[in-house]
This record gives sequence, structure tokens and C-alpha cells, in this order.
Amino acid sequence: MRSRPATACATAALLLAVTVGCTDGGDGDEAARDSPSPSTSAPARTPSATPSPTRTPVNPVSIPGLIAREHTGSGLKLGTVITRTSDYTSYEVTYKANGLTISGLVNIPEGKGPFPALVLAHGYIDPAIYTTGRGLNREQDLLARNGYIVLHTDYRNHARSSKDPGNDVDLRLGYTEDVIGAAKALKSSGRPEIDADRVGLLGRSMGGGVVYNSLVVAPGLFDAAVAFAPVSSRPEENIDHFQRAEGDPLVARIDAKHGTPEENPKFWREASPVTYVDRVTEPLLIHHGTADDTCPIVWSRQTAAAFEKAGKDVRLRTYQGEGHTFYPQWRRSMDTTMDFFARHLR
Repeated sequence: MRSRPATACATAALLLAVTVGCTDGGDGDEAARDSPSPSTSAPARTPSATPSPTRTPVNPVSIPGLIAREHTGSGLKLGTVITRTSDYTSYEVTYKANGLTISGLVNIPEGKGPFPALVLAHGYIDPAIYTTGRGLNREQDLLARNGYIVLHTDYRNHARSSKDPGNDVDLRLGYTEDVIGAAKALKSSGRPEIDADRVGLLGRSMGGGVVYNSLVVAPGLFDAAVAFAPVSSRPEENIDHFQRAEGDPLVARIDAKHGTPEENPKFWREASPVTYVDRVTEPLLIHHGTADDTCPIVWSRQTAAAFEKAGKDVRLRTYQGEGHTFYPQWRRSMDTTMDFFARHLR
């Protein structure tokens, strides 16, 4: 049996994000027309060709678009040492995800591996002030000290990652590609410290939305997932809550390209991971405080209910009086998180 991580010791938000690929639609062939025969005998009939089925093109800015795309992740490269502790070493890291270079950090525990690995998806931080590894420092440290390799992705347009100018208008769906690419880069790295058969996912706030997207787009890629104080699984709710009410000029650009939810309900339905929750195969643990005024707890209750209705393995843990930051009860929530990963990354 492989070693299990220790569990005795013992994640605002802008909007949900995911980008994609598309398939081309094909037109059906026209039936061949009959032509009169020059002969006096009965005219010969050319059998009509059977029309090929017409495929509706997939919108590249949608969950189906992401599903249709072949995702890649490779080239995990460790760079400068950020810090060294008695329990782990932290490195700058880069990897390739669908043709982009994504930066981040990785914590590798001391001792004999291979160790289970976790991909961390951080919440919203203005890319103009973001630096590598920000947003989940507490989790990076604690998880590595308890025997997990931790890969914190910076996302595209952050830190040293490649630029993607259209990502903001396209609901930042590209972040999901970056997280999927991170898991694939871990699995394909060939590094002896990494157990490619045990990979989990943890996201906080906006990163919780990335967790939802990743589970529906790439079922089976992760073994288990955790979302801390996540955003809504319906992107229109996030835009209304975080941007539209504040007069963010980005909203006008989104509406101009994709239409408002009233003008184009199909687009917004297809951009929502909860529409496709039936695809999920991994267990999901959601943490949410009852006093969270950044991401209302009703969002997690609605998402958990959708998972339950679809017969999925989901648990919602609520924390009385806890806000968005999880400071008073953070350690308790992390003990629960590590117990959850220990059960499912065996």
C-alpha cells in the first residue's frame, strides 16, 4: 500500500472562469437531382444521397466548448528556490497548458515519496498587483508540511504566465484550462516525488468556481476536490454581485459580445458548470461560513443541492459566524480537508 499523508495536524471573488475550443459544424449534402434520359425507355433514377446529420457548432466560450477541446499539460520545470524549511522546499515553477506558459510555485515535502499532489486555484486578486503564489499561502504551507506536493497555479495574465487578452471578456474561462493543465503537467512530469495516481484539487472563492468548472470539464482527472467559500456556479450571479452593481466597464464589453442573460439565456446556461453537473465523477467537499458577505452561503447551498439531485458525492460544511477569510475556524476546516483528501487520495 502507498504511503498516506499525515492528517493529525492539521481558500473574492470576481467571477467564475473557463475558456475553450470548438468543433466545426458540417452541412448536409444535397440530394442528387434526377436528369431525363435521352433513351425512350423509362428514365433511370439516381438514388438520392442520404443527407449527413448537421452538427451545431459549439460555442468556444462555454462549458461544452471546453469539453470539446483536447486539453494538454506538460513541461513542468522547477526554477529558483523560494524557501526551504525542515519539512519542504518551495520552488518557482512553470508548465505548459494548451500552448500557454503558466507560472506558479510548487512545494515538495522532504522525505521519501512519491507524495500525493494537490493543485491549488486561488481567488481573485487584481493581476496588476498579484505575485507568484499569492492567495493561498496558509494552505500551501500546511498541506506541504503534511505530506502533499502542492502546485499553486498563477493563472494566465498573472505573474510570469502568458498573456491572453480576450480572457476577461470571455468570463475568464481560461483559468480552468490552466488548472486542468496543471494536473496533466504533474501527471506527465515523470518526477519520482510525484504520485501521478493521486492528484486532488483545492480552490478558494473565485478558485472554487474554477473547481466546479474543472470537475465538469475533465471528469476523472482529479481524485477529489475541495472548495472554500466559493463563488456561484452561475456566472451571471457573480457578475451581478461583484461587477454590474459596481459599474465595472468590463460588464458592458461582456454584454456587447455575449448578450445579457435576458438577451442570450442559452449562452449563460452553457457557461454555467451546474448545467452539466451530471458529468462529475469525483467527491466534492465545500466549506462556507454563514456570515460570508463576499460570497453568500446561499450559492453553496444551491450548488450542493444540484450535486445531490444529480446523485453526486458532495458534502457542504457550514461554519456558524465565519466570514469569507476563514480565520477563526480555518484550522478546523483544514483538518476536515486533510481527512477528506486522506480518504480519497489513497
